[in-house]
Amino acid sequence: MNVKKSTPDFILLIVTLVLLSIGIIMVYSASAIWAEYKFGDSFYFAKRQLLFAGVGLVAMFVVMNIEYWIWRKYSKTILIICFVLLVAVLIPGIGVLRNGSRSWIGVGAFSIQPSEFMKLAMIAYLSKFLIDRQKYITSFKKGLLPTLGLIFLPFGFIMLQPDLGTGTVLVGTCVTMVFVSGARIRHFVWLGLMGLVGFAGLVISAPYRIKRITSYLDPWEDPLGSGFQMIQSLFAIGPGGLFGLGLGESRQKFFYLPEPQNDFIFAIIAEELGFIGGSFILLLFALLLWRGIRVSLGAPDLYGTFVSLGVVSMIAIQVMINVGVVTGLIPVTGITLPFLSYGGSSLTLMLLAVGVLLNISRYAKL
Repeated sequence: MNVKKSTPDFILLIVTLVLLSIGIIMVYSASAIWAEYKFGDSFYFAKRQLLFAGVGLVAMFVVMNIEYWIWRKYSKTILIICFVLLVAVLIPGIGVLRNGSRSWIGVGAFSIQPSEFMKLAMIAYLSKFLIDRQKYITSFKKGLLPTLGLIFLPFGFIMLQPDLGTGTVLVGTCVTMVFVSGARIRHFVWLGLMGLVGFAGLVISAPYRIKRITSYLDPWEDPLGSGFQMIQSLFAIGPGGLFGLGLGESRQKFFYLPEPQNDFIFAIIAEELGFIGGSFILLLFALLLWRGIRVSLGAPDLYGTFVSLGVVSMIAIQVMINVGVVTGLIPVTGITLPFLSYGGSSLTLMLLAVGVLLNISRYAKL
């Protein structure tokens, strides 16, 4: 593609690095007590997060310098590889079982979560798929139906793990891309109704999901069981007040809120840094998403537009679900907060995705 290359979006890069830095600090603050108790090293999780961040940053800067249209050429191969890994993770002896979910493949002392990388693989391939079938997108039979088949195939494998949170992010991201591509609104109305029925079926099929719904409606009905996490999260957010208890001064991390460095790290942020700190984090995410949308609107071709939109949608949906869960607005589901929660696969994937976004920004008219 004969397009003049410029420097990456500086604001997007800086916001990502600031969020990453805050995440490393908060992972240490949230996990120090638990890490000292379990591993005899208060820096156990922080050191690993720092290592994940280093790997992710290297990947981000490498990808930032790879022309994004190359991903269109290899998107099918990448998707097939991710499909193979999704199947492999379900095989006992290969997939690692954690908290009732077989979502990881162990690699030495570390493990990877294939479903995380499937999200980016789907963004890369679906962008190509939508462009190639653009003239059929308003047709349900020739356009929307094959697209939905492509989206729900990996979703089905992810649900076999099971991992409703990651599956929801993947479907939400892909459906957003399909909607923007020009699909008929009335098709989405029917799709939404079928989605509600399907979601209800998924909830009913698993007793633990029903407990999550009931605990969301009234966590005090089972305060030591299904409602425990929600109650402890709210107990962290409430005392934080306007300015917080102070960095490192969380009370809920003293074995009240389970593994606070993971999905509920925003509760610890709100407790230690208060409403001001939590709002600052959300403002950073809003700034990142705004710059991402600018990149999408200014991309030099349709593929760049779809890919950047997919990355922005993925981050936005994940942030909304995580913060919604932590603040009690939606039922509990296992979703990390991008750049902030502890986790190698999630952090690496997010930095990779931002790397792609930064490369598109080098060619976009901002």
